[in-house]
Amino acid sequence: MSKDYTELKELAAQLRVDSIRCTTAAGSGHPTSSMSAADLMAVLLKDYYKYDWKQPHNPNNDRLIFSKGHACPLLYSMYKAAGVITDSELLSLRLIGSRLEGHPNPHTLPWADVATGSLGQGLPIGVGMALSAKHDQRDFKIWVLLGDSEMAEGSVWEAFDKASHYELNNLVAILDMNRLGQRGETDLGWNSAAYAARAKAFGWHPIEINGHDIAEVDAAFAEAASQTKLPSVIIAKTDKGHGVSFLSNKEGWHGKALSPDQAVEALKELGGERHITISVAKPVDKPAAAFPEALPLQLPVYEFGTKEATRKAYGDALVAVGANRPEVVVLDGEVSNSTYADEFHKAYPDRFFEMYIAEQQLVSAAVGFGVLGKKAYASTFAAFFTRAYDQIRMAAISNATIRLVGSHAGVSIGEDGPSQMALEDISMMRAVYGSTVLYPSDPNQTAKLIDQIADVKGITYVRTTREKTPILYGPNEDFPIGGSKLLKHSDKDQVAIIAAGITLHEALKAYETLKADGIAVRIIDLYSVKPIDKQTLHRASADTAGKLLVVEDHWYEGGLGDAVLEAFAGAPAPTIVKLAVAIMPGSGKPAELLAAAGIDADHIVAAVKKML
Repeated sequence: MSKDYTELKELAAQLRVDSIRCTTAAGSGHPTSSMSAADLMAVLLKDYYKYDWKQPHNPNNDRLIFSKGHACPLLYSMYKAAGVITDSELLSLRLIGSRLEGHPNPHTLPWADVATGSLGQGLPIGVGMALSAKHDQRDFKIWVLLGDSEMAEGSVWEAFDKASHYELNNLVAILDMNRLGQRGETDLGWNSAAYAARAKAFGWHPIEINGHDIAEVDAAFAEAASQTKLPSVIIAKTDKGHGVSFLSNKEGWHGKALSPDQAVEALKELGGERHITISVAKPVDKPAAAFPEALPLQLPVYEFGTKEATRKAYGDALVAVGANRPEVVVLDGEVSNSTYADEFHKAYPDRFFEMYIAEQQLVSAAVGFGVLGKKAYASTFAAFFTRAYDQIRMAAISNATIRLVGSHAGVSIGEDGPSQMALEDISMMRAVYGSTVLYPSDPNQTAKLIDQIADVKGITYVRTTREKTPILYGPNEDFPIGGSKLLKHSDKDQVAIIAAGITLHEALKAYETLKADGIAVRIIDLYSVKPIDKQTLHRASADTAGKLLVVEDHWYEGGLGDAVLEAFAGAPAPTIVKLAVAIMPGSGKPAELLAAAGIDADHIVAAVKKML
């Protein structure tokens, strides 16, 4: 006996109707992009999705990511069909103060795990969630709705690669292949065979279907859910605007709401309004695999009179933090022997995830882990986070908490040259909403900060140094986020020198030279760049008649110097001199490059004397 799909067809029609209604009420939005995937989402919601709406953080819930976030009218219509929002709230789409924003956002919606809208991000985040589920031995599925336009994004294929590498059979991508993008036909149009060949080449199980044939959709979901090894992608041929004759597969309708008169006509074709409420199956209650026992925190200790690089302290501290916090996971971009994340890998191989040279996937996976309760640290060379800046800014919109650690910053890395030198990272990380930016100068300091950031909400960035530098602090010093350290000070200070990382050590060398010349200067270790210690900076300005010198291994724009300038906004302005990298560096020894950039001890001495 064949299965009766009448109710599913009615539900799909309701999702189309409601996508039109809410976008028409808003006067903007993407009804046609929502309509193409309505059959797919109707079948998923009623027969395959397992979710407890009253407990959105239930660790056994399935997860649904609308990577094509502009199709959120469909997502919100699903919420209405599930009975978690009212029809009245549905019609508040895009209004100021509404929970239903123009793209899904967890800041306002408890059932949305991540923000989407910047295309190409949903599947990589899904990879992180699937990895977390596998690690915890949970059985839930991660479903990701993809648009065919975003299949041109490299981040999608980074995700395809890592999902097969880790055999994420709990991950199902649903490709809404509706042929039309924003301005015309997509790269591959309706060439489902090409998508399938690419997916297969990446180690996925492809399933090609007619996305408007409910029986085919049902069978495809069942086939994907039964996979024991491979991730699946359902490649569904659909019509943009399906179900309405003047919209279906017609160009020029992307991101365009129907007028009230057009909406009346469209709803008539679709059979009018419906207000079906369905019961979504709840997940099976299954405990996670037991975490190892949390051990007392024993951070590494570095002795005065020795030298160590802060990047090495990062790796050593990770091991200690990992022992103390079993929920910590670490991801790296195939440079763990340089970032020293490999120290964690040696200690806890089951909690270390290699993302290889795929920085967009690196950040996205960290977001996915964080959504499911892990404390994720992700590291690579600081310069390479620029490749994933969109993922970082979207993580902030997602209300995500992740910890990013960038090594090999500035000209002080030496011979590798400018392609490897992060000289803009402080600027870009300071610009991220709600971010914390730290730049330690000492390994004991680094260890304390790596432990602290496990509990810091939002996006945290720690900049580490390649070079071994002298130990400045004992293991019992405290380094509160938002603070700084006065390394040298007196009541006769004529200039305050502000630095962090490698240039702090140059400032200390300059201090000795200036002291021998009878010039007293203050040395401030501004290890917390954001939030910044305004009180100490204002006091330094008052004590030195407003003479501040900022030295940084970074471009002039947006770095430590600009952070200090901003700290005086609305206050009496001191005289702030900035020493920073102004010319394109080349290769050379670290000391040679610091001198060439004008940020070494000799240039600091000269700048102080000029200020006086």
